[in-house]
Amino acid sequence: MSVTLARSFDYVIVGGGTAGCVLARRLVEGTDATVLLLEAGGSDEGIASLSDPLRWIENIGSSHAQNYFYEPSPHVAHRSILLSRGRVLGGSGSTNALIWARGNRADYDGWAEAGNVGWDYDSVLPLFKKSEDWEDGASDLRGAGGPIRVERARNLHPVAAALIDAGGSYGMPYLDDVNVPHPEGVGPINMNVRGGERCGTSRAYLRPVMHDAKLTVLTGAQVLSLTFSGTRCTGLEFLREGERRSIGASQEVILCAGAIDTPRLLMLSGIGPSEELERLGIPVVAALPGVGRNLQEHVIVAGLCFEAKHSLMPLNNNLVGSTFHWKSRSELRVPDLMFVSVQIPYVSAEIGARYPIPANTFCIAPGLVRVQSRGYLRMKTARHDGPLEIQPNLLSEQADVDALLTGLELGLDIASQPAFRELTRSWVAPTKRMSREESVAFLRQACSPYFHPVGTCAMGSGEDAVVDARLRVHGIEGLRISDASIMPTIPSAGTHAPSVMIGEFASRLLVGG
Repeated sequence: MSVTLARSFDYVIVGGGTAGCVLARRLVEGTDATVLLLEAGGSDEGIASLSDPLRWIENIGSSHAQNYFYEPSPHVAHRSILLSRGRVLGGSGSTNALIWARGNRADYDGWAEAGNVGWDYDSVLPLFKKSEDWEDGASDLRGAGGPIRVERARNLHPVAAALIDAGGSYGMPYLDDVNVPHPEGVGPINMNVRGGERCGTSRAYLRPVMHDAKLTVLTGAQVLSLTFSGTRCTGLEFLREGERRSIGASQEVILCAGAIDTPRLLMLSGIGPSEELERLGIPVVAALPGVGRNLQEHVIVAGLCFEAKHSLMPLNNNLVGSTFHWKSRSELRVPDLMFVSVQIPYVSAEIGARYPIPANTFCIAPGLVRVQSRGYLRMKTARHDGPLEIQPNLLSEQADVDALLTGLELGLDIASQPAFRELTRSWVAPTKRMSREESVAFLRQACSPYFHPVGTCAMGSGEDAVVDARLRVHGIEGLRISDASIMPTIPSAGTHAPSVMIGEFASRLLVGG
């Protein structure tokens, strides 16, 4: 191995992604502890597609991603659907669309109402604020001086501006800041950018402490399994440059590998559903039936497309620029739909094959962000790099289908407002209003994941819970999880900002403050 390592560190963090970078920074700055951060991917520095907000879409399916596939099902027209996860320092926060969205107060109050003390909105709001440097400065709701610069999308593209104007014509209130506690309305997105470049947790949290003597960062390090003394996690084994190494953790191992790889590592290490582990021939260390269960994912309609009258160039911001939150049914307590404008064609392969898509095409993308469908992941073999069966069961619940059908109709209503009529030459996909049966078929072909998997190591106290409210794995000492896998239910917005908050929550548990 090209680096000399101590045999043991105080803390070992598995995954240099969104939350892992937060935790490394806070442990190094707030304690005298030694910290080892292991990342399976490489560095994010000097890579244009990772830093340029306009080029994020190039990261999907790229060498900077771990490219999984969701299993086919009749609910998505038997399609195998790409799930692209960041495999680089900063994780998916280094590859995503740079939308900084907290969700709704009700998301976090719901976590607390389920028994997770300290996770209500008022308790986690200071952590959101601590993480950010909001362009308007500090307020009761926003933070200033934090590591991550957050700004509104500026100089809105005509498509983004049209979404805001059309939403207003439809009757939606204007949101100057979409990160209010109860966002319901239309406005410019918040983006995590500084100086026109991505400001994710690798740049904002990790790089300032990268050369601290207490911190060791290893990229290209694939963790193979955790090690135990009885039911205490004592360290782990990892593979780097062809060499297998064992490392001890005198305080804790903290898993920040995300909603796919954290449960996989637990199962590889003997923590999970006993019947699954026995099937794979893995000795059971702790029988936790919830590992790999409760998978949740946002759904976006990739295929509501329109040809513009005039050139859409130049593109700007992150190809999006504006958004709205709205209810599929007026009696709902919280908006369940989140739309974005997209300055380019953003379509599933099936919609692209079914409809000719002109180059000068933009999209209005309805998304369902309060999903009822639940899925799972399981390992097909006991190999650390073996295939996974990942089944989110997208659109398996009729309530999700009904909500997204309303979203589809709402998207066409928005496209019919004066602001979009002025911009649009023709409807591309679909070419006209559809019957309910046609709309359902369209949805099943067009639906795509937002790449927001969560929930596979859910927090709680029930029999399916994997961690407690202090993020400790049930039945195991010296092992915590700090990533999107612990979310008991998915937030009604993107998962990047909530994952940063989770990293700050874990840091507060370990460091204080």
